[in-house]
Amino acid sequence: MMDKKRGRLTLPSEENFYDETLEMLDKLGADAIRDSDGTKLSEDIKDIEDVDIYTTFFTARDLNEFAEGNKFEWSRYYLLSDFTTATSEETEISFMEKYYSEQIEPDYDHDPKEWWEVIDRTTGEVVANDLWQVDRQNNIATIKTIPFHVYTVTFLAYGKWDPVQMYNYITNDWKNKEHHIPIDVRFDKSSTYMEERLEKWLQENPKTDVVRFTTFFYQFSLVFNEKALEKYVDWFGYTNSISPETMIAFEKEYRYKLRPEDIVDEGYYNSTFRIPSKAYLDYIDFTQKYVTQKAKRLVDLVHKYNKKALMFLGDHWIGTEPYGKYFKDIGLDGVVGSVGDGVTLRLIADIDVGFTEGRFLPYFFPDVFYEGNDPTIEAKDNWAKARRALVRKPLDRIGYGGYLSLAYKFPDFIEYISKVADEYREIYDTVKEDKPYTKANVAILNSWGKIRTWGPYIVAHGKWYKLCYSYIGITEALSGIDVDVRFINFDDIKDGVPEDIDVIINAGDAYTAFSGGDAFLDPDVVSSLRKFVYNGGGFIGVGEPSAIDKNGRFFQLADVMGIDVERGFSQSTDKYFTDTTDKHFITEDLNSELELGENKPNVYAISEDTQILEYSNHEVHMAANDFGKGRSFYITGLPYSAQNTRLLERAILYVSHKEDELKKYFAEDYNLEVAAFPNLGKYCVLNNSNKKITSNIYDKDGNSKEITIEPSDLIWIEE
Repeated sequence: MMDKKRGRLTLPSEENFYDETLEMLDKLGADAIRDSDGTKLSEDIKDIEDVDIYTTFFTARDLNEFAEGNKFEWSRYYLLSDFTTATSEETEISFMEKYYSEQIEPDYDHDPKEWWEVIDRTTGEVVANDLWQVDRQNNIATIKTIPFHVYTVTFLAYGKWDPVQMYNYITNDWKNKEHHIPIDVRFDKSSTYMEERLEKWLQENPKTDVVRFTTFFYQFSLVFNEKALEKYVDWFGYTNSISPETMIAFEKEYRYKLRPEDIVDEGYYNSTFRIPSKAYLDYIDFTQKYVTQKAKRLVDLVHKYNKKALMFLGDHWIGTEPYGKYFKDIGLDGVVGSVGDGVTLRLIADIDVGFTEGRFLPYFFPDVFYEGNDPTIEAKDNWAKARRALVRKPLDRIGYGGYLSLAYKFPDFIEYISKVADEYREIYDTVKEDKPYTKANVAILNSWGKIRTWGPYIVAHGKWYKLCYSYIGITEALSGIDVDVRFINFDDIKDGVPEDIDVIINAGDAYTAFSGGDAFLDPDVVSSLRKFVYNGGGFIGVGEPSAIDKNGRFFQLADVMGIDVERGFSQSTDKYFTDTTDKHFITEDLNSELELGENKPNVYAISEDTQILEYSNHEVHMAANDFGKGRSFYITGLPYSAQNTRLLERAILYVSHKEDELKKYFAEDYNLEVAAFPNLGKYCVLNNSNKKITSNIYDKDGNSKEITIEPSDLIWIEE
């Protein structure tokens, strides 16, 4: 076993920081050093003994000399103009007006009449080519229009500044750095150049032990507006992977043509919240296959020089899809990603790869490490969220990124992350030897399924969004609850729910990919779910589960849940069932006001048998229902909190008829959580709060004892 005071930790370093780097390696017990975007490791640092050297390699950017001579092979986007209302029979649309001209440039090397689309958004029809012209000098489309119809221009554009480098450039005030021009591996010359450049680089960097690909070829959707502010970001978006050459190759393989509209998607750009079309799913599959093939060639080169290949699950990761069908074929040694919370930790940790590594927050960047700020606050919050997920599925390594020279100026912060490193190593050395105790098997049901494992409700990972927080609290809670979690789509259940699933959760706004929309008009889907619950299974719905207006219902599983939504059409029908259930297993631990997120109005009980657990403003916000031998639970939203985590845990055990499992490896105070490892004869108690807590805890047999645990502490108890 590795010394608990050393190992499994990667630190950033930089030039002219040798003595301080040695000091930090010793203090934190790090066994690897990395560079970061904007830094380089000096030769003396690379010569430090018994330390692995991670070196960043950019495949599709930081190669301007080649890019400037091969503009035709720059990466491209399909982008949409603003929606413009015509007020006369001729309308001008300045389609570049809301884009940042230093990032985006229209592609006139491909004929706009062949590769662009002008659409009448009032009728949904494509405007004939002879009814519009483009002023290439001023980037204006002039269109013969129907007055008071709305029009858009979908245009093909070069990406002439890599969006991640642009983000880092702005964040770190890199005034004197050149703009990285991204290139597209789809083109033969660029593909060959990437491979030749990597091999030359491998020969010139013999001291590198681990090549950190950041990442491969296609950046997730990140487009800036005319003020250099983020205009559109989707961590799962494929907007920046398109080109006419790609579309031609797609048609050859799939026997139909993609349209520009298949990419811009009415301006939603196939957001992960959109129910994916067949064309978009085919395009993702097509891109994955190509990226896998090209990435494998680079990884094979790394192995040829006896180095390890590590992929950053972040910049330019599109097409790799770690939970997709082709990922294993790349042959990577490991995956590293940024840990923003428990969800992103599990997203990385659950990948089937040689080793997993997490970059903890905060990054050592000047937006956090400045005089008067305390970066320890963010670090403590980050560790508390990540740790509870870590004990369920540990990362093989942790680390930090950015400028070590900035962090070095904050000794209290360094002291804190030293404790984090030691605690992580203690957790890893225990947890790696056994699978944690599990009380139930839970499946999240949505349109994406396995390919978006731990991905639902994320726009940009680790960040809060108004219409996300009501749902991402579910996955954040599940990341550390003592249940097994999987992600399934509607095809996975059409012929019956797998027998080992205890509970299915369907959660999301109506008509989104996460609720399901039209999927609930499939008789096989709804019949399969009803049968599952009727025969004893559990169902949990959050927000607008199974929602689509059809056949006299909004919730297509209203019979299962015992509730539906008044859409305004049945106001003449009286709704008598409003009495609340005073005491219920699910709500026993509530001791403060419920946090329900964004309100879902006008939910009502359809039967006197519906157990209403929270009712106010003439609407149901929480309910339970029996359906045959099974049970359901409904709640309007579940933002992440300690109380809501306990509420969800109780709901899972209730609907799966496992109430007796609750007080096994359990803490009465919901600010504490217990993770048990029966084969090792021990369990840990985590204090997820910044308060000292005294509480009863329960062992495997339900025997209780009182413990006191310090703020944010973790203690191990032998059985």
